[in-house]
Amino acid sequence: MFERDLENETEGRRERLRFWLTIGLGAILTGVVAALVLLLARANDNYDRSLGWQAHSLEIISQTRSLDAALARAEAALGRFAVGLQKEDGRVYQQQWGLSQQYLTMLQRNVRDNAKQAELVRKLAAELHARGEQLGDAALSANYRQTVAAISKYNAAGHDAALIRIDRLLSELIRNERTILAERNRVAASDRASLNQAILLFSLLGAVAAVIAIAATVSLVRAEGERRAARREQFFEADRAMQLETAVEERTAELAEANIALRSEMVERETAEARLRQAQKMEAVGQLTGGIAHDFNNMLAVVVGGLELAQRLVESAPDKARRHMSNAMDGANRAADLTRRLLAFARSEPARPEIVLVDECIASFAELIERTIGDRIALTLDLHADGLACWLDRQQFENALLNLAVNARDAMAGHGSLTIRTLRDEEEHTAALAVQVIDTGCGMSPEVLERVFDPFYTTKPAGQGTGLGMSQVFAFCRQSGGEVQISSAEGEGTRVAMLMPVALPDDSSVPASDPDAATSMDSPASALSILVVEDDKRVLAATVDAVEELGHTAIACANPLDAERLVEGRLAEGGSFDLVLSDVLMPELTGPEMVAQLKRRWPELSVLFVTGYAGDASEIEAFGDHDVLRKPFTLTALDHAIRRSGETRPDGQRLAS
Repeated sequence: MFERDLENETEGRRERLRFWLTIGLGAILTGVVAALVLLLARANDNYDRSLGWQAHSLEIISQTRSLDAALARAEAALGRFAVGLQKEDGRVYQQQWGLSQQYLTMLQRNVRDNAKQAELVRKLAAELHARGEQLGDAALSANYRQTVAAISKYNAAGHDAALIRIDRLLSELIRNERTILAERNRVAASDRASLNQAILLFSLLGAVAAVIAIAATVSLVRAEGERRAARREQFFEADRAMQLETAVEERTAELAEANIALRSEMVERETAEARLRQAQKMEAVGQLTGGIAHDFNNMLAVVVGGLELAQRLVESAPDKARRHMSNAMDGANRAADLTRRLLAFARSEPARPEIVLVDECIASFAELIERTIGDRIALTLDLHADGLACWLDRQQFENALLNLAVNARDAMAGHGSLTIRTLRDEEEHTAALAVQVIDTGCGMSPEVLERVFDPFYTTKPAGQGTGLGMSQVFAFCRQSGGEVQISSAEGEGTRVAMLMPVALPDDSSVPASDPDAATSMDSPASALSILVVEDDKRVLAATVDAVEELGHTAIACANPLDAERLVEGRLAEGGSFDLVLSDVLMPELTGPEMVAQLKRRWPELSVLFVTGYAGDASEIEAFGDHDVLRKPFTLTALDHAIRRSGETRPDGQRLAS
């Protein structure tokens, strides 16, 4: 009995052990199943999230490409608008620019979760805002049918560094998003692998649980069903991944084709712009040739005639000879002014404004106008702005008056009456001044009035006009802060009014004087030893004579390669050069290059450049901080320039060998 009780107790222990083992195993299996269910759900969520991020990156890349294409189409439409002035092109430009802003807004919304991309989009928005203002300015000029201004602004915008910055920002956006997409593809692949592993583990555990809980046959059937379901899910996911990969490849191919088409369009646009610029240059050259020759011949006639008369009267009538020489000098200065005016039109040379008493300027300039328009045209000065001054470029103002007078002379066929009138605005403390040029000529039709300010537009026969006169008047008034108005009718003459703001008392208490008119000969500068470097023998001889006429010692140098040897020789003799007066454009070695070589050995050497360079000398970095004297120059201007250069040199300083 004792042994039976012992067996029962042992069996009970075994039963309890089996029970608790079963409970424990069930709890473990339940926990494992629950963990696997959570793992499977998380893996599935991660995989779906990865696919969503992939689609998000593809959308950002697509929107960036679309933005780039919209910008290119907008600029191409603006280029056509600037050239053809077709309103339809303007509307296309507005539509495409608005579309680009929509894509930009989408980008801003889609990259909010990425600080780096958001910063790039912010910079891109700022660049596009500035670009929009720049292109809008060109569109505005085209809208007002200002063809040259529109083309110039569009051309400047096409060469602006902002294009490179925008392209770099777009490229960096796509490059960053591709990097993110690659990382997301890797994460998606990892999530897919994790999902497959979770499914596999869940299937195995299900099979084990089914074997334990249910009969072998049912367990096998269920396990087979689960395996089939797992295979179907796997095939479904594989097919889904293949479809996504195919979609990515198709979209990539579409983007590549769009990029190729965009680049081809850019090349075609650049080619068209180059052809247009070349055609405009050839047309301008053809139109300018005759007119410039005509203007220069008129001025040379004044110079030659004045010098010939002065030569005949120099002994018998010195006063008349001096007057004729003064007229010849005036004509030569006008020829130089014409060159400067053409250069200012070609290169947008900045104005040199000063305080000018308008009535006095017109009165002093009237003699040249009378000689220009001829004796058969009566010139009347009706000046009512005594004491009023304007802040303007005196030479450009005189050129504008001369252009208007010549146009009036041609409109009157050499016979009629020309009136130059100044009027003061009696309101607002004389805040404005009007200079009117009134003729009794043939007048202009509405069609001519509409295009009168267009560059190169002229109604004169070929070879008798450049078409630059009225455009120069328009540019001068705008540059001086004023405007120009014109009224005309066929058979009733023309009235042109230049409206300019009056200089306030704070601008200047005394009108600025012409630096060439102020004579400094009364107080001669200390005699200097000057090295004159010039490759043109005639100019060299004239410059040496001019320097010696001012009381200085001049050493001529016809080859810039000999300058260093002459300086060394001067030092060897115990002397030195106080100033190097050098031309700029010379064969073998330019003036700035020669000075740079001399400065390496004698850094304290003073330098004065003399140039007839076509641009604005102050913009040439090669001149450094040295003074520049423009050709042609007078003795007074040369004396001023030498004095300024001499002031920068301490007294008694010598070059060190």
